[in-house]
Amino acid sequence: MELSHKKKLFRISTVPISLNILLKGQLRYLNQYYDITGISSPGEDLDAVAEREGIRTRSICIERKISPLKDLRALYLLYKYFKKEQPYIVHSITPKAGLLSMLAAKFAGIPIRMHTFTGLIFPSKNGILQSILILMDRLLCRCATNIYPEGLGVKKDLIQYKITSKPLKVIANGNINGIDTSFFNPLLFSSSQQQSLKKELNINENDFVFIFVGRLVSDKGINELIKAFDNINQKYTEVKLLLVGPLESNLDPLKEETLDVINKNKHIISIGWQSDVRPYFAISDALVFPSYREGFPNVVMQAGAMGLPAIVTNINGCNEIIEEGNNGTIIPSKNAMVLEDKMIKFVVDKNYLQQLRLNAREMIISRYEQKKVWEALLEEYKALEKRYKKDV
Repeated sequence: MELSHKKKLFRISTVPISLNILLKGQLRYLNQYYDITGISSPGEDLDAVAEREGIRTRSICIERKISPLKDLRALYLLYKYFKKEQPYIVHSITPKAGLLSMLAAKFAGIPIRMHTFTGLIFPSKNGILQSILILMDRLLCRCATNIYPEGLGVKKDLIQYKITSKPLKVIANGNINGIDTSFFNPLLFSSSQQQSLKKELNINENDFVFIFVGRLVSDKGINELIKAFDNINQKYTEVKLLLVGPLESNLDPLKEETLDVINKNKHIISIGWQSDVRPYFAISDALVFPSYREGFPNVVMQAGAMGLPAIVTNINGCNEIIEEGNNGTIIPSKNAMVLEDKMIKFVVDKNYLQQLRLNAREMIISRYEQKKVWEALLEEYKALEKRYKKDV
């Protein structure tokens, strides 16, 4: 198919890491059918997207925080670029980029204006800030022609807070990009590789290993996790906690007592951010993910694809990926006591754990295989083309 025959499709996020991580592989796939341009603030991640996905990119500075003057400038630059390039479809995936690009696309007369809500900020806020965020999302939805919650939980919140009266459609079974289950596959890591990594991390052969992957901040439930684990360690010494992710002390910092336990407890192994988390899943027995809020967490799907059962909180996304008693267990958020009880059950009840483990990978493959998600999105684009053809 010649490039000139392909309609232009712009994919937009506020920061480039969202395009780089969240849409990995998807942009290259879609570029077979559309002339794709990735738009975000500048950065190395945007360069990486251009090189890996083989698409055009455009950098426009978009602030994550509310910044009226900079936001107006970004809105103008987006409008100017859309007016010049006249894409057929503009599809945004993060809050600020969504608001500005939907406004700009409407002003520029772009026929198909799509936004995917990958997670909602306002349900966890209150007061004036919550009201402002709700107004912003309502404006975004008014300017968009089509709205896509990433999962059923996000859809429920959009309805509950009356964000829009437009139809809300979840693509495939949810999640923005699905999971490459041939990449996240435990069979790729031999027992000798696992033993070598365990030795490097001072994990004994008989240790039960819980793993957490994500930012080490309060919103991810790290304070509760560390409290629960420290208590467990008093009774069960052959248990380790592997923390894979950066400590972000400037944003949503952990409690001082939490940091103190992380530093002093030798059974807690904190290794920071890792470009490839698969080897660490491969040496672990279960994922523990006590987050307060998510859209549709990739980590839970990645762990499942690697054959790990999970302990997750009863929040959006997590309670869609995990089915109670099948591939994991669901607990209330912000409850260290219940978390501790469930972690102990994973350690002591071998039959229960084995049953969860048997289902973990297959449940991800059947619902979230990456190519199925890509094909469902492509099908949606094509359906919208037919629907809006008369307006072009």
